[in-house]
Amino acid sequence: MRKSLVMAAVVLIAATGCGGGTGDTTGAASPTDKADTRAPVAHHLTVTSPAYRDGGTVPRRFTCDGADISPPIDLAGVPAGTRSLAVTVRDLDAPGGTFTHWLIRDIAANTRRLSAGAHPRGAVEGRNSFGRTGYSGPCPPHGDRPHRYVLTVYATDRRPLLSPGTSPGASPDASSGASLDDLRRVLSGHTLATGTLTGRYGR
Repeated sequence: MRKSLVMAAVVLIAATGCGGGTGDTTGAASPTDKADTRAPVAHHLTVTSPAYRDGGTVPRRFTCDGADISPPIDLAGVPAGTRSLAVTVRDLDAPGGTFTHWLIRDIAANTRRLSAGAHPRGAVEGRNSFGRTGYSGPCPPHGDRPHRYVLTVYATDRRPLLSPGTSPGASPDASSGASLDDLRRVLSGHTLATGTLTGRYGR
């Protein structure tokens, strides 16, 4: 009898050790063991201009009715690891759809200010929707309500080397005529942060 009781106790202890109590019998990892699959928090650049506030009117000087030069901008919050900056200006209200007014890339990562009409050393300006290389200011049709012009700054972890149309076998930066679509293609997955400044202009 005593032998039977001893054997029963051994079996009970073994069973408890293998799967009893508060142990996880499913083999699933506990919450603290699971990898954090949440997407990283995106960085945000602060883009301002001494010429106009966000949502304000773009001064005539920076439009086709004035000197037609790019506006001055200031940057803050550029993240560590940034290799270069890029800037675009788009008209969201153009009759034929979004219209690109400026595309400039490979701006030095330590840049925190672009002066009016700037052409940063080493940077490359692409082709705008007018078919011209460089900046062409707001120029909406007469009588339209003021259009929205969005200036976007990209902080990237690479120098966006590309050629017009990014055709296979083309040598990087063979020309400055690359388009906005070209730039977006090469920056896909390499943008660390973005920031925008929106201005309005009507005629």
